[in-house]
Amino acid sequence: MSSQSQYYVPEQSKLPIFASLGLATTVWGLASWLNGSEYGTIILFVGFLIFALVLWCWFHAVIGENIAGLANDQLQRSYVWGMGWFIFSEVMFFAAFFGALFYVRTFALPWLSGDGTHDSFTNTILWPGFEHQWPLLTTPDAAANGDNALKLGPEQSMSLSAAPSIWSWLPFWNTAVLLTSSVTVHIAHTALKNSNRKSFHLWLGITVCLGIIFLILQAEEYIEAYHHMGLTLSSGIYGATFFMLTGFHGAHVALGTFMLLVMFLRAVLKNHFKSDDCFGFEAASWYWHFVDVVWLCLFIFVYVLG
Repeated sequence: MSSQSQYYVPEQSKLPIFASLGLATTVWGLASWLNGSEYGTIILFVGFLIFALVLWCWFHAVIGENIAGLANDQLQRSYVWGMGWFIFSEVMFFAAFFGALFYVRTFALPWLSGDGTHDSFTNTILWPGFEHQWPLLTTPDAAANGDNALKLGPEQSMSLSAAPSIWSWLPFWNTAVLLTSSVTVHIAHTALKNSNRKSFHLWLGITVCLGIIFLILQAEEYIEAYHHMGLTLSSGIYGATFFMLTGFHGAHVALGTFMLLVMFLRAVLKNHFKSDDCFGFEAASWYWHFVDVVWLCLFIFVYVLG
């Protein structure tokens, strides 16, 4: 059999064990922090540090194998399938949250407001005075109990209809920045395929900067929501779904920005990636395009139609 038809099997490694240890410690620390433990933050940081070090060692080994010529065609195909399934799992992850938003807006709130004839009893007895609206500024509890309500709705929503002007509306600029970054990473990919390394470095660096700008703008959006609009995780189902969807997406943008930053440093400092051997960068760019598509869905269903 030729070397290209054989599958490379690496030596046994303890890295998966340490990765499991790091993830378990991270989850333990997160649970402790959410339950008010004074050591929760420390445990969370230790777990994250362990996992980060494992990833560093693991990726370093994989990169070394590829440079040594051990990553044959079959192994390269396994990388492609692995990244494809990872992105598919992320699609299902966000599908669950978009499904929750759809269920609340289409079914739960109309039922609580008594829109259906068989639900009028629930509205009359439990939530009198509650009317279905979205964004939900007045929660069922606030409508029924007034000042004695456990959870009050926000004073204002982040939707386009509540913005004084589209030019002062932060989600519009977030969208412009992120969609532009999708174009710049594509230009970088094209430049690499054409063996134009100078252009590749330039446009990849611009993409990383745009990702950082997006994160800064989203942090500013959260500050505005908390301090000026009263939109928090405790302001009813609208606040919960808003921060659940945008917060998880922001975490994915942070991860994607870090991935592209690593690719940028590898390309500039180590002269990695060639026109016919650049799957590490391609995988990061696929993930970045996925993040952009998710944001486009968020922009439409959470901000514009919200």
